[in-house]
Amino acid sequence: MTTAIAPVSLSQRINVRMLVFAAVVLAILAFPIYWYMSVALTGGIRDAGNGYKEVDLKAMSDFRFDQKYGTIEDVPTIYRALDGQKVILTGEMAPMQSAAPEIESFSLVYSIAKCCYSGEPQVQHFIHSTVTGGKKVPYYAGLVKVYGTLHVNVKKGEGKIESVYQFDVEDVEPLG
Repeated sequence: MTTAIAPVSLSQRINVRMLVFAAVVLAILAFPIYWYMSVALTGGIRDAGNGYKEVDLKAMSDFRFDQKYGTIEDVPTIYRALDGQKVILTGEMAPMQSAAPEIESFSLVYSIAKCCYSGEPQVQHFIHSTVTGGKKVPYYAGLVKVYGTLHVNVKKGEGKIESVYQFDVEDVEPLG
């Protein structure tokens, strides 16, 4: 004699703990997917209000560029269109000519430690930044948010490209 097993209802197979677990897993996966898709679709550029565009510095510098013979046409169109625009960039300050607590120029890079895992640093990874009006700004270690006008112009020096991006800095604020 065999005993028939009664089917278990759906409400008995799924409980609140399973639903919470599934929601947490989906939330953990959703954020990176959303961020990646957002950057892929917009190039990391979004309207920040007050006439500024917030630009993802890593996305803006992540393209192939010949370090000796590159031209403005080698810069992706989406970033060339930012020439003369008011932008907000988030990255780290790398003072190039001074160790003073206040500086008038620096290079901005998305991360000093992580910028160049794929080999040598590339000229497009460094945004040559100059404070406007002859002013100086404090040097901040760590992440900063920098406001100003971006210029996209391939500047050549002795046998190599010196810069792709130049930035007229209006303000710098530390993050964290």
